Amino acid sequence: METLIAIENFIIGHEAALRLAFFGSIFCTVMIWEMIAPRRPRIVARSVRWVSNLGLLAVNSVVLRLLFPAAAVGIAYSVAAKEWGLFNLVALPAWFEISAAVLLLDLAIYLQHLLMHRVPILWRLHRVHHADLDFDLTTGSRFHTIEIIVSMLIKGLVILLLGPAILAVIIFEILLNGMALFNHANASLPPALDRIVRTLLVTPDMHRVHHSILRRETNSNYGFNLSLWDRFFATYIDQPEKGHDAMTIGIPEFRDARQVDRLPGMLALPFAKNS
Repeated sequence: METLIAIENFIIGHEAALRLAFFGSIFCTVMIWEMIAPRRPRIVARSVRWVSNLGLLAVNSVVLRLLFPAAAVGIAYSVAAKEWGLFNLVALPAWFEISAAVLLLDLAIYLQHLLMHRVPILWRLHRVHHADLDFDLTTGSRFHTIEIIVSMLIKGLVILLLGPAILAVIIFEILLNGMALFNHANASLPPALDRIVRTLLVTPDMHRVHHSILRRETNSNYGFNLSLWDRFFATYIDQPEKGHDAMTIGIPEFRDARQVDRLPGMLALPFAKNS
């Protein structure tokens, strides 16, 4: 018991460093995977897209740090100190509370993603993510700054309502960031292995369907981490209509790489006339 407490205290005390280490390790691993076993040929040069996508990630990181210095983990600290939220109303075993909290946070992200597609004003923000003409690990970090702010507010509200353990929030944040890189990978996973993995987790082939230019496919496979939500809510599509090699990535109205794969155009995209 003391060992578990010590591990928990270490993770909480080194949260920022651990998150950065996990992100960097997963990024490098997926990048190498993409180079060794690419799933689809690129349309836009990596040198162009990566500068823009990672540049947007840098902008978002600075803005979040200025607006929410402590981010989701800081909100969890405040909620725990005030004993707010559902999990503070009942006494549960630590392992169960952490597992349930991670599961419910993942459900919240699924529902938030669904709203981003169903609510027109939110879709205008979220289409920055979908307008990418290619699909690779940097797409997983490509979100408009305003969407990132909205997402943090929603996440903060969910943490306030649930009152999850701080460790659960840290675990969830690490999983969310890591899985966003993994399931946006332009990399090949053997079909048999993909079939096994996607029974639990969202694989690149599963999530790539969500980035199809076909609206029916775009409005499917909303999960970022666990695949069960799409199956449960009947938003799951197994394979793209035209197959992964022939499918087109992106949004029909936005096909100009100078607009959708350059940082200024990405930041302006929610305010473009086409919707």
